[in-house]
Amino acid sequence: MSKIERKFKLSSWSIDNKMTVFVIIGMIFFAGIFAYKSMPREAFPEIVVPQIYVATIYPGNSAIDIEKLITRPIEKEINGISGVDEITSTSIEGYSAIQVTFDFSVTPTEALRKVKDKVDAALSDKDFPKDLPADPTVQEMNFAELMPIMNINLSGEFSMNQLKEYGEYLEDKIEKVPEISKVTIRGIQDKEIEISVDLYKMQSSEISFNNIGTAIQNENMTISGGDLLEQGQRRNVRVIGEFTSAQEIGNIIVKQEEGNIVYLRDIAVVSFKEQEKNNYAREFSQPVVMLDVTKRGGENLINASTQIDSIISKAKLSYFPSNLHISKTNDMTNDTKTKVADLENSIILGVILVVLVLLFFLGLRNALFVGIAIPLSMFISFIILNTLGVTLNMMVLFSLVLALGMLVDNGIVVVENVYRLLDEGYSKIDAAKFGVGEVAMPIIASTATTLAAFLPLAFWPGMMGEFMKFLPITLIIVLGSSLFVALVINPMLTSVYMKIKEDEVDFKKLLKYSILFIGIGILIVIAGISSETKGLNALGLLLVLIGLLRIINNKFLT
Repeated sequence: MSKIERKFKLSSWSIDNKMTVFVIIGMIFFAGIFAYKSMPREAFPEIVVPQIYVATIYPGNSAIDIEKLITRPIEKEINGISGVDEITSTSIEGYSAIQVTFDFSVTPTEALRKVKDKVDAALSDKDFPKDLPADPTVQEMNFAELMPIMNINLSGEFSMNQLKEYGEYLEDKIEKVPEISKVTIRGIQDKEIEISVDLYKMQSSEISFNNIGTAIQNENMTISGGDLLEQGQRRNVRVIGEFTSAQEIGNIIVKQEEGNIVYLRDIAVVSFKEQEKNNYAREFSQPVVMLDVTKRGGENLINASTQIDSIISKAKLSYFPSNLHISKTNDMTNDTKTKVADLENSIILGVILVVLVLLFFLGLRNALFVGIAIPLSMFISFIILNTLGVTLNMMVLFSLVLALGMLVDNGIVVVENVYRLLDEGYSKIDAAKFGVGEVAMPIIASTATTLAAFLPLAFWPGMMGEFMKFLPITLIIVLGSSLFVALVINPMLTSVYMKIKEDEVDFKKLLKYSILFIGIGILIVIAGISSETKGLNALGLLLVLIGLLRIINNKFLT
């Protein structure tokens, strides 16, 4: 009975177009490194909750009236929106707040549009109050932009006004960073105007508080003075009328009757004072001016921190006095860097161990054929994840660690089957084409069943589902990438570089070098134990393992 020889078209194409595949490999390496470097880093994946907040101000009304006139009519309209998960409302004196939470099938943009439409419908109702000071505010609640990524503290032998000036300088510079959403200054109070009215003088002048309020309001405004045409150029004229000092306010005319002018200063004392203190900022029990820095959702936390450090360094050199103390607290960047670095190190160690295991069972050349699937699959995954806008967070990195052992499964099957046919007397080209053709459908089916097991996790409902979906998404992309490498890259490489036998190795020479590796490894382990350095221990054990594996592989397995 003749043997059936199958070919897989995609693999045959890669074998017949070697130069094209080499170019693809180069592009994957360069694009993958670029994607890895440019991916935003954060500790945990950003979960976007579609939550909308509706706020309405209606001064002079009790909580019961606010609920009856404002809250219930808006709630009634919002109840008709599809996809609403929960509505929470609060009615207090002069203020109504409604929080609308949607299920995760609704995007925040869509949720915002739907709520705005319903609020507009409530406003147009004939029974809805028409004397609101302002229309209800409808805004999206972005939790990623609620928590600051760091606090910058300014302190020293300076007045609070000077520290405020330095803080505002940093605020302006940092808010220009693309990754930053906003900067909030704490620990200082804005100035407010205090007008202490003498009641006896006010009554004798027959002036009321309404007269004073109206006079101040009419004077404290900037108005347009129209256009001025001068030498063929049209210029806009603005009349500046806003107050800049307490003296200007005191010179306001409150009443003018029969030639008698009553200025505000005649019946009141005008002064600037700090507003009531409602927040405090201290460092080591000393008052400081604190800047809360908030990042935009989905932006690179580490890049933002690097740019902020650069801004602070430049400000110290060019603008700030040398004795101004600047410190950072609650910096999420350090924690994120540590977590990401730990998982990256785990991935690197995992790659080394996987290659060592392959070397142990497959020999050097075949182990390299299979091992190349690891970096190529990782780089392809980084390209796809970066294109999808996924950040490099702990869930993604954990998924990469989880996928490490499965990455090489397809490659092992392909390389070993090609090696078997080559050993049976096939040429390199035929062995590669027929070897892949025999196992292509089985490894596709095997990969598909593995992906099918993880796929339901991507549709897990609720907050936990939004958090966990990065695990199946990353695994699907990584394992899909490894399948591509096994069917396209590995066949071409085996058709060019595979040999039926490894080069003969002088066992005595190999033994000498292996013992040298083991000895150096033991010395490094001893040094690591003495200095309590974990890195040295790991390196020493790795060298010992390499030496032992080479001896066992060459003497007993090949």
